[in-house]
Amino acid sequence: MAEIKKVTLQNGKTRYRTVVDAGRDENGKRIQITITKDTKKEVVAERSRIQHQRSAGILILPSKITVGEWLDEWLEFKRRDVEETTIRTYRLALVHVYDRIGHVRLQELTEDQVKDCIDDIVSKGRRKGGEAGTRLAVSTAEGVLTRLKEALKRAVVRKLIAESPAQFVRVSLADKKADKRDRPKVKPWTVAEVQRFIAGIERDRLYAPLLLSLMGLRPAEVVGLRWTDLDLKLATLEMVNTRTMIGNVQVLEKDAKTAAGERVLPLPAPVLDALKKFRARQAREKLAAGEGYTDSGYVVVDELGIVRNTRHLREHAYRLMRELEMRQVRLYDARHSCLSYLAVNGVPDVILAAWAGHTNANFTKRKYVTVDVEDMRAAAKAWDAFHGGDQKAPV
Repeated sequence: MAEIKKVTLQNGKTRYRTVVDAGRDENGKRIQITITKDTKKEVVAERSRIQHQRSAGILILPSKITVGEWLDEWLEFKRRDVEETTIRTYRLALVHVYDRIGHVRLQELTEDQVKDCIDDIVSKGRRKGGEAGTRLAVSTAEGVLTRLKEALKRAVVRKLIAESPAQFVRVSLADKKADKRDRPKVKPWTVAEVQRFIAGIERDRLYAPLLLSLMGLRPAEVVGLRWTDLDLKLATLEMVNTRTMIGNVQVLEKDAKTAAGERVLPLPAPVLDALKKFRARQAREKLAAGEGYTDSGYVVVDELGIVRNTRHLREHAYRLMRELEMRQVRLYDARHSCLSYLAVNGVPDVILAAWAGHTNANFTKRKYVTVDVEDMRAAAKAWDAFHGGDQKAPV
């Protein structure tokens, strides 16, 4: 054990100093901590604390790493578990954190700093798509906070900090109420609206791919579908490939989003019929184009066989919505309408989750199932019976 030395500073003040062994770093280099206190008793107490925490495996070594530097390391760590598109989404979300508290040393970060950061993101975090410095959607801010909490939890595991300063931080109730008042959520289509859209696009060239979106497939799954993934005799669809977009510009082709996303779905009769007609149409287009045709093997292609992406499919759907004078919703929201319809019509939770490509039925219902007023008509009729139905009120 290193001795405790008496040190006289230039101003004549006396202090006490010793060095304590704190183990080795990840590269095997010996770690030593210098303790300097006003009294020998304080040095002994601090040395005992360090030695005890080291023995218990809870010692936090001093570090100069900043929040921004740690987020860089965390994002690199996450690359092992998530897709590149997800890493890009995380980095875009965390840019707000980098801007505001990225310079702060990780071990000096406080709960108040995290809270102020989130409050500031909500109040003036918008960076594009409108006036810079305006309010950011609460859902976006909550996504930022979720990523930050995950990164700080990892820092606790790595013994860089003793506990996460973001652990109990929430978006304020006042901000949630203001967001709800000023930014009403776009509701997914009702069943009637979905049916109206289907009837209105029956003659459209991409009728079959759009029906796939309206039966619960993600847009990236629809454009990633190949004819070899379809069995038109058995009326099944095997979902194993997706074509997603990075920054709405670059196409990234990959397998299904999750293991649960790799699924086989039965094709409803109208969808099967539309796909058969679409395949026959593509055969005629190929014959007409001759050598100018690109035989890609994908289902969603243009008249020359060139594969389409999610942006093309989305813009095509929006144009049809405008032509039909329907309110515009994201194609992804059509997935909500589909799953809500299945849930309300008694499809078991386990089937609902499997159809959506999820492992957790509770997540499917919480995230995607929306009960419309028309879905509650049966409950209103039940109340009619409760109140006496057609019985006349007494005179």
